[in-house]
Amino acid sequence: MSSKLLIVIATGDREKALAALMYTRNVVKNKWLDDIKVVLFGPSEKLAAQDDKVAWFVKEIVAATECFACKAVSDNDGVSEKLEEAGIRVEYVGTVVSDAIKEGYVPMVW
Repeated sequence: MSSKLLIVIATGDREKALAALMYTRNVVKNKWLDDIKVVLFGPSEKLAAQDDKVAWFVKEIVAATECFACKAVSDNDGVSEKLEEAGIRVEYVGTVVSDAIKEGYVPMVW
């Protein structure tokens, strides 16, 4: 079984996003898995840019593992700069997600 996880947080629901971020933070902090990548996609990008508690969790995660946001979405929502300031890699994530799956990452979508 793979110990590589790709966490995709796409929800705009604050409580679901916080649950996803709490899980992600604990996976990284406790080293439950060997390799984790995080992708913020869609409505979660706006949450990360505008909600202080969500931003706090994202900051914790960015300090410990790769974290991406979709450039197409964040540009459209006007939050790319704020996400980049938080240390998130703002890129077109289609290839990021596809390549991670090809590399054996198990996708987990919230």
